[in-house]
This record gives sequence, structure tokens and C-alpha cells, in this order.
Amino acid sequence: MSDRILSEEEKAAQQRRGAAGAAPRGGPPMMRMGAPTEKAQQFGPSATRLLGLLRRDRALVVGALMFAVVAVCFNAVGPKILGGATDYIFSGFIGKRLPAGVTLDQAAAAARAKGDVNQAQMLASMKHVVPGRGVDFTAVSHILMLVLALYAVASLLSWAQARIIVQVVNNAVYGLRRDVEGKLARLPLQYFDTQPRGELLSRVTNDIDNISQSLQQTLSQLVTALLTVVAMLSMMFYVSPLLAIIAVVTIPVSIGVTRVIGKRSQVQFVQQWKSTGELNSIVEETFTGHGLVKVFGRQEEVGRSFSAKNDQLRDASFGAQFISGLIMPMMMFVGNINYVLVAVIGGFRVASGSMSIGDVQAFIQYSRQFTQPLTQAASMANLMQSGVASAERVFDVLDAPEQVPDPAHATVVDDPHGRVAFEDVSFSYTPDRPLIEDLNLCVEPGQTVAIVGPTGAGKTTLVNLIMRFYELSSGRITLDGVDITTMTRDNLRSEIGMVLQDTWLFEGTIHDNIAYGRPGSTDAEVRASAEATYVDRFVHSLPDGYDTKLDSEAGNISAGEKQLLTIARAFISDPALLILDEATSSVDTRTELLVQQAMAALRTDRTSFVIAHRLSTIRDADLILVMEDGRIVEQGSHAELLAAGGAFARLYASQFSGAATDEPEGALAGAR
Repeated sequence: MSDRILSEEEKAAQQRRGAAGAAPRGGPPMMRMGAPTEKAQQFGPSATRLLGLLRRDRALVVGALMFAVVAVCFNAVGPKILGGATDYIFSGFIGKRLPAGVTLDQAAAAARAKGDVNQAQMLASMKHVVPGRGVDFTAVSHILMLVLALYAVASLLSWAQARIIVQVVNNAVYGLRRDVEGKLARLPLQYFDTQPRGELLSRVTNDIDNISQSLQQTLSQLVTALLTVVAMLSMMFYVSPLLAIIAVVTIPVSIGVTRVIGKRSQVQFVQQWKSTGELNSIVEETFTGHGLVKVFGRQEEVGRSFSAKNDQLRDASFGAQFISGLIMPMMMFVGNINYVLVAVIGGFRVASGSMSIGDVQAFIQYSRQFTQPLTQAASMANLMQSGVASAERVFDVLDAPEQVPDPAHATVVDDPHGRVAFEDVSFSYTPDRPLIEDLNLCVEPGQTVAIVGPTGAGKTTLVNLIMRFYELSSGRITLDGVDITTMTRDNLRSEIGMVLQDTWLFEGTIHDNIAYGRPGSTDAEVRASAEATYVDRFVHSLPDGYDTKLDSEAGNISAGEKQLLTIARAFISDPALLILDEATSSVDTRTELLVQQAMAALRTDRTSFVIAHRLSTIRDADLILVMEDGRIVEQGSHAELLAAGGAFARLYASQFSGAATDEPEGALAGAR
């Protein structure tokens, strides 16, 4: 039972102290807005780190890259070869108009003699013209079949490349989810206390899903686009260096447009996903406390908070999509200007005989295919911006400081008896606000120790330190003489059973929820634990008995029955040490007495720490510790502390004597 949730009294104490490292997760749902995120990293480093996730499948990435290179090369030579077919068709059209029997040089000389210099130059540059002969359809068909084969192979390779990229991206996101899950297991409790639940859930679900979608939709296209730009540019310089220079002039313009718009949209995308997390936080906490919201009539306030965050999300989303959406039309405009320049200048060069019409056709195709991947890459920029913004939020989780690792050569306590000692223990959530100072305490096996005191005294903190949910500032805690920091957390917590005031049950059967306390427990052990904690008495009234399935909120059983199930779960773990944080607060008085009787039988050779607010429940405790401001101010039995007339007596009187207004000021302060 290593999952730990702060009790209400500790939450309030931390809020009152204003400890930055232990901000409470409680409070009215309508007041929770989500913690502000850190300032976003630079796009470049974050994108590089995101792409670094693909290193796990290097071989597949290399294979996809090779397929893409071959496919792009085939697509690149296609227009040049196809231009040859155009030359054959145009040559046949010109040749049929010339008289048969003359040579091409004679035809050019005749045109020059008539004063048509441009036609003479054009005829001189044409290779396939045969005067008197029409189109050579055989040659044209061969070219078309070759181009068709090239394009078919290129399409097949492109499909294979896209298929591999899908697999690589899925593997990367799978690994990212696994890394995040492992990271969450290594984070200290303090991290979860400072993160709104909805915000954290948004990071590990929505943001990772957005990363997956962004990579799926952009990675394959971006790789192909970059290779296409290089291939098309090479072919353009091969066909016509002059026209290639004209086309290249548009590249800086395209890059400048993308950079300017990209910087503005990145800010909006970061805000979009930040607002998404904050909105999720409000929704999650509002529905968790839906009953309280209605009881206290705070629906309108919740609605206003939701509307405000929803408006922020709408504005951020609109700004991000609108600004990034400007890239596509701007790139198309630049591409169209380039197309016009190439067409006009290419026409003049054909007329002058400097180029064949097939080369101009090929160059126009290259020009369009050159600007198309630039436009495509620009249109993917908004998705990449969004994906990188989400990646930054996930990386914040992965980069969070982890808990102190377990020792490499840990001490193993195989048969603990439950002797717990605090030796000069000091602890604080923040260095400038000490909470527990120089605490010394020794609890023998079999003793039941009750911890009482006003809110914020450090009661829950004390048991958190035993569980190693927080690390000590100084001093040490020992279990049977062994420093708990020399043990693994799993070994330590496997010997501790904990029952919290806030019940936690998962969606499953009653049998599974009890057996959760000890994996591999038998049906007989589950039933024995249920009988000892009086769970068996109400289970038989349920239609399916121990196979009754609890829903996600365990709404089909009462609050007291939920508490009994958590107690049964602690019992079946057979711990050496019991920690009960107001564990009987949700059961009725008669059931509470029955549970206390069962616990008395369990306490043999086991130490029990009981955090109690109802002082009537700890009359039989072997030792009562009274805490104030992180210090033990009194200790003794119930009778001894009442006779002493100190802090415990004042607390007891505030619960069982007349009106609170009749109490001394110190008693009232202690009661609060």
C-alpha cells in the first residue's frame, strides 16, 4: 500500500504554512485553476530531443530513408524523361510541316533566308525532327512505359517508407508512454502534491496523443519533402542553370515567411496546450467533487471558471491555427510567382532555340515539384509546432527530480517485529520553514501508538516519514534497529499496512480489492480477512457476494463498507506495522467497536500507529503522543494524560465538554 494521499488536516496545514514544496491538492473544485507551466524551451532543442526518440529503431529509420531516396530519385528523373516524349511529339508536328527530302540544316537555312531567325535557331536545336515525317509513336510509347514503370516503383517504395515510419513512430510513442509511466513511479510524493491532477493527466494522455498524431502526419511527409527539394533542385540546375537560379531566389523568401509565422504560432501552441491542461484540471476536480459543488450552490462559480478557461483555450487555439494557417497561402503565393517567371523566361529560351520545349516542360514540372514540398513542409509546420509544444510539457515530467534511489546493497529485513525508533529526526517541506525538529521516540513491538494534535501539528507527516514518502532533513528512523534508508522502499513498505481516511478502491470485484493487499492470496485467505474485519457480514447481502463488481467510484456500496474493505485489504497483507489514518471515521459506532476488537487480535507482535481526531477511539492505546508544531509535547496513556491536565486534556474537553466558547483560549487554539 505505497500510494499515499495527504489527509485533510495535513493539506490544510501545508496550505497554512504556504510550503511551496507541498502545495495541497484539495480545496473547493471551483477554485482550482492548475499550476502555471514552466517557460517553454526553444523549438530547436525540443524538436531535436523529440526526434531523438526515433533512435530506438535506427535500422528501420535507415531503411525508410533509403526507400525515400530511391523513390524521390525515380520521381526526379521522370519529368526529364517525359520531356523527351514531348520533344518527339513536337518534332513530329514540326517535321510533318516541312517538305520531305530536305535535311534539317536545309530547312533551317530556308527559314533564315525568309528572315525568320527564331524559327531557324529553333529548327537547328531540335534533334528528332525528320522533314516530312510525323510523330514517332513507337519512341513515345517506349518513353511513356519507362516513365510509368519508374513512377510505379517510386509509389511502391513511398508506400513502404510510409509504412515503416508509422511503425517507427508508434514504437517511439510506445516507448515514451513507458518512460513516462516509469518516471511517475520514481517521482517523490512531493511532485504529485504540487501538480493539479487534471494538469498531470493532460500531460501524460492528451499531450502524448498529440505528439503521436503530429509525428504520424508530418515525419514521413517532411522526410520526403526535404529529399524532393534536393532532388528537384539538382535536376533544375542540370536542365537550366539560369532558370534554376531564378527558382532558388524564392527559397530565402519561403524560409523567412515560415520562420516569422512559426515563431508567432509557437507561442500560441504552448498557450493552447497549457490552457487544455488547466481546463482538464477544472473538469476533473469539478466532477470529482460534483456533490459538494451542488450542496454549496457553487454551480455558477464553477461555470464562470470553466467559461474563463474555455475562452482562453478557444482564443489560444484560434490564434495558433490562424497564424500557422497563414504559412500555406503565403507559400502558394511565392510558388505562383516563381511559376510565372519560369514560364515566361522559358518561353523566350525555346523561341530562341536555347532550350527544347521538352526541357521547359520538365523544368516547369520541377519548379512545381520544388515549391510543392516547400509548401507541404510549411503546411506541416503548425502540426510540428503543436507537437513540439506538447513534447515540452511531457519532457518537463521526464526531467522532474526523482526520489532518492534505493541503495545498491540494501539491507533486507526478513522477519520484522515492528520496533520503530525516531532518533534526532528533523524534517521540513521547505528549508526556511522547519516542521519537525529533534524528535526522539521509540515504539516497541505490539504497542498501539495514537497520535493526536491540532491540524497542522505534523501527525500525518510523521507516518509519511516512516513510509519514506519524504526524506528526512537529519536524523534517522529505524525498523528493528535497521535504518530504513538502507532498505529498499519495496522491502520497507511490504512490511507496512496502511488504511487512509480517504478510501481508494479500483474497478473490480470485492474479492480483487481485498486480495490487492497481498498478490497471490487464496480465496480462503481473502474470506478470513473479510471475516476478521466484518466485511463478510455485508458481502452476503450483495447479489454476487465476493464477485460483486465495484464501479469506478464504488458507488454501489456505502462509505462505511468501503472503509471496511480497505481495512480488510490491510489485514490480508499481514504487516509488521499498521498505520491507521483516522481509519474508522466512516463506520458507525457499533461497527467501529467490532473493528477495534478485530484489530486488537491482530496487534500481537505488531506496532500500530493510529492518527485520531475522535479521542474516544484511542482509550485503549498503549501510548498517546500529543503533537503541536511538529513536536511531541506530551506522551502517556489516556488516563495519565487526562490527569496531567495539559494539551491532551484540553483537546479532550473541547470534544466532550459543553460549548466551545466556554473553553480557555489555549484549548480553542489547540482544538483548531
